[in-house]
Amino acid sequence: MGSIGQGLELKQQQKLNPLQIQTIKLIELTGQELEQRIRAELEQNPVLDDTPDPESEEERTEVSLDALKEDDSIAPYKLKVNNWGKDPMPEYNTFSVHESFSQSLSDQLGYCELDERQRQIAQFIIGSLDDDGYLRRDIPTLTDDLAFRAGINTTEEEVESMLKLVQSFDPPGTGARDLRECLLLQLRAKKRSQAVEDAERILDQCYNDFSNKHFAKIMSRLSLSEERLKAATAKILHLNPSPGGQSSGGYEDRTQQIVPDFVLTEGEDGRFSFDMPRFSIPQLRVNKKYAQMLMDSKSGSERAQKEAVTFVKKKLDSAKWFVEAVKQRHNTLQKTMQAILDYQYDYFRDGDDSELKPMVLKDIAEKTGFDISTVSRVVNSKYIETHFGIIPLKYFFSEGMENSDGEEVSTRELKKALQECIAAEDKKKPLTDEQLVDAMADKGYKVARRTIAKYRGQLGIPLARWRKEI
Repeated sequence: MGSIGQGLELKQQQKLNPLQIQTIKLIELTGQELEQRIRAELEQNPVLDDTPDPESEEERTEVSLDALKEDDSIAPYKLKVNNWGKDPMPEYNTFSVHESFSQSLSDQLGYCELDERQRQIAQFIIGSLDDDGYLRRDIPTLTDDLAFRAGINTTEEEVESMLKLVQSFDPPGTGARDLRECLLLQLRAKKRSQAVEDAERILDQCYNDFSNKHFAKIMSRLSLSEERLKAATAKILHLNPSPGGQSSGGYEDRTQQIVPDFVLTEGEDGRFSFDMPRFSIPQLRVNKKYAQMLMDSKSGSERAQKEAVTFVKKKLDSAKWFVEAVKQRHNTLQKTMQAILDYQYDYFRDGDDSELKPMVLKDIAEKTGFDISTVSRVVNSKYIETHFGIIPLKYFFSEGMENSDGEEVSTRELKKALQECIAAEDKKKPLTDEQLVDAMADKGYKVARRTIAKYRGQLGIPLARWRKEI
């Protein structure tokens, strides 16, 4: 069967045939979505059947339609999916994304002894938190919202009381109205110690000085030694400024099972390859009942014969296109993953980001002969399981720059080098962006200051004055 790349590399003015359209749609699906799609097709197309055939294996897997042909346009073909992996009974390797932030809070609310009114107020507060877990509205505004939007007449004191309850939920820091309150809530949830108590005093009494790194003022005002200030600062710096982000991870679903489309394997010779796990995709065959219907149509009126032939032929064609599209999807994913593995082979040894080569969709399109849009559809929402984790295929694609030797390096390698430069700096005199340009040059990377600022921002690394330590 021809490559799907040839089938999909079409000019915009050319019209896609039903098989190509079907294949494009299936390529975009994850393995689980494909399974659901096949089940739906089985329900919609009576010609497709996944139940065991009581007749012989030969008759079940290769049904000849020669005797059923009303004209030469109905040709015999097989209707059998052959896209299983090597493992006949695989164990799906999955991981679950944490439940959503708001759902977690609602679950904790369910364990509280409250009357219905209090529960509704607390639930309204939970629904008013932003993605970071903060309550960005003041109590009077929230009280008005409860009256006008929820029909609950309450007082600011009652709302404040329910907010305090929500702020007691995990993760600590939830329901804070600003960063200072968020950090204080987390400190108050910690085991008591001198460092924790000092940290609370700093945030409570010297928040602005701490934000501006005025350490001498803090030590003088709170009568702290340099050693105690360092210990308290360390406690603060390890707090989470975005408590809502750690639960949701950017996902809204309560759970999301990721079944890898590929599994990296290492052979006895030490070479890496991959398997494609088997999904619950049934073997499809022609339903003999509807095939017989075509034969029986010869004994009816001419109109009845024609209608029967037209109906069954349409369903047979649809079944043929669908089964072939499933096969071509499998082949396309396999060829694309092989090209990625070949291109990024050094990375797959141990998952070292510095080994990732700059790679764009065009590189894989050229290796496979597929259209860039086809490669894009393949890598979207597809994952590979490796010995160092489950990785989305999108992760392997990045732009690149040249180093001092003229060799192309990936942005991930540059970011890793930048992190190493910052980790090695003197924290009492952290490097400015201009100095980081020189430090990167010493490592062999030619990077502009604006690029340093861009990567530093993407890595969540603050400016030099914010990295300064005592």
